[in-house]
Amino acid sequence: MKGVILKKIYVNQIRERDKIESIFLVRDKITAMAKNGKPYMTLKLMDCTGEVEARIWDRVDEFSSCFAKDDFIQVNAKASVYMGKMQLVVQDLRQIEEQSVVLADFLPVSQRDQAQMRQELDTLLDSITDPHIAALLRSFFDDGDFYKKYSLAPAAKGMHHVYLGGLLEHSLAVATLAVDIAPRYPQINRDLLIAGALLHDVGKVAELRYQRSFDYTDEGKLLGHIIIGVQMVEDRLRQLVDFPQDLSLLIKHLLLSHHGQYDFGSPKRPKFLEAVVLNFIDDLDSKINGIQTHIDKEPNREGNWTNYHRLYDRYFYKGHMPQVEAAPAVQAVEPPPIIASQQRENRPKEKKRRFNEPLGASMAEQLREKNLDLFAAFPDKEDS
Repeated sequence: MKGVILKKIYVNQIRERDKIESIFLVRDKITAMAKNGKPYMTLKLMDCTGEVEARIWDRVDEFSSCFAKDDFIQVNAKASVYMGKMQLVVQDLRQIEEQSVVLADFLPVSQRDQAQMRQELDTLLDSITDPHIAALLRSFFDDGDFYKKYSLAPAAKGMHHVYLGGLLEHSLAVATLAVDIAPRYPQINRDLLIAGALLHDVGKVAELRYQRSFDYTDEGKLLGHIIIGVQMVEDRLRQLVDFPQDLSLLIKHLLLSHHGQYDFGSPKRPKFLEAVVLNFIDDLDSKINGIQTHIDKEPNREGNWTNYHRLYDRYFYKGHMPQVEAAPAVQAVEPPPIIASQQRENRPKEKKRRFNEPLGASMAEQLREKNLDLFAAFPDKEDS
């Protein structure tokens, strides 16, 4: 393309002692003072394959005035490994205008096909048998403007699914886990759990900005995705006629409690069975993606262990696992969602959740029926 500067090397191709001359997106830019009183600059540079830290030790003031965070820069640098991590030492740089680059080279994108994910989402929506839950989910996902944001947003800034399409991919993975689990525990309300899976991170469409590098919006910093998500659900509920009040409370509680613990930023802890399950399957998919992404960062790293993972406070083994002979194929297929819902309809009536009943004794009896009174040993701070 005319006027476009082709990217020469990607982050995942950088090796120790390489001389780098390539374009990167500036994810972060920090100026600090060294012990000798001289300023230095730390950059986080990224492209669609990952990010790498860079240091500028000389001409700091001159370079600092040339570019800002979220700009594209072409750097001349030397690669070296410092404390187990790849680092670039920058000798020269210049700003590059956005029209001179191919944006797809710089922002990581989900490896899953968007059309395939939409089809998977529609299959889930078609399987919902509760008309109220179906109406709420359709009010979100049949809204083209909302879905465009939902399908484009990352799931987080730095912990898991940190790429365009990550929110949709993560939410579908959690919903698929919900579908797998529900038939094994008949007391679970499958429709309610799927609603929580698809909506638990819905506030991230407004919490995060992702036009260039991934960061928080002002709204995200002030409120966070949990509060934003509850507000979004409340806005949709107002448009739905005769939506059961106690069902709306349960759905909002799923969002408010899906982080599980106060220490993890959860306004509430899970207080009914589907909320407990949602917390665990959300955490499971997040950790699997985060750990696998960490393992995949440096595929050519020598040895059987990854770099140190600061969040999990450990190294991860990435050596080859022993090959296990595959078990004989079993001609058994998990029941499709509609079968699971039929099974739920065949349960004894006293076991079914009645969303049109008022809150109060009946809800307390339902919680005791699910053996969730064990949480009474750990009361909320505001309840004690």
